[in-house]
Amino acid sequence: MSSGAHLELGPSSLTDALYESIRKRIVNGEIPQGEKLTEVRLATEYNVARPTAKAALERLTAVGLLRRTAHKTAVVPVLDEAEIRDLFFSRITIEKAAVSALAATGEVPADAARAQVAIEYAARDRLFENQVDADITFHTALVAAVGSRRLSRMHELIIGEVHLSMGQYKAHRKVDPSTVASEHAAVLEAIAAGDPAAAADHLAHHLEQAEARLLSTLPQTRS
Repeated sequence: MSSGAHLELGPSSLTDALYESIRKRIVNGEIPQGEKLTEVRLATEYNVARPTAKAALERLTAVGLLRRTAHKTAVVPVLDEAEIRDLFFSRITIEKAAVSALAATGEVPADAARAQVAIEYAARDRLFENQVDADITFHTALVAAVGSRRLSRMHELIIGEVHLSMGQYKAHRKVDPSTVASEHAAVLEAIAAGDPAAAADHLAHHLEQAEARLLSTLPQTRS
């Protein structure tokens, strides 16, 4: 990018637009793991005030897309094998609890059903970026539908890293997208059938497959 060029923001509130633009650049790999982001850099690239850049950096850090220690520059995290395993351990624990609770009521969340439709369209058209966004929406909707603020808060703490891992490593491209859509559909069917054990099993299988694909992209992972 030339020094005189500025990235354009949309018409929504400036901080929201800046946050969303940087979020997309991080998860699609345009801003790679290990790269530093400073208030000065963002203020210059986007032609915004430093307080606006600072607010966006703080939001990105809160959702796990950036990391920073006291008095240190924010950095896009590098997720190694141990961190990915821990991420999926936490994710499976939270999401199994969510789908089990939902299956006890037998009611499929409307937002999850809509996300599933988006996943199926993205799978059909091989729109991988859309597939990732819809996938995140699907799993977030399942947890949110339980109605537990604490469970949702725990999920929010890791979903940024989940999105980061999906976007940066692109492991979802290693499988036919219709397979992922089918795995999601099985979870929803078990919820609708009022079968908590089946819903938890389908959810765990889906995420275990995703974890294996992701780990297979890492150089240090051995079969």
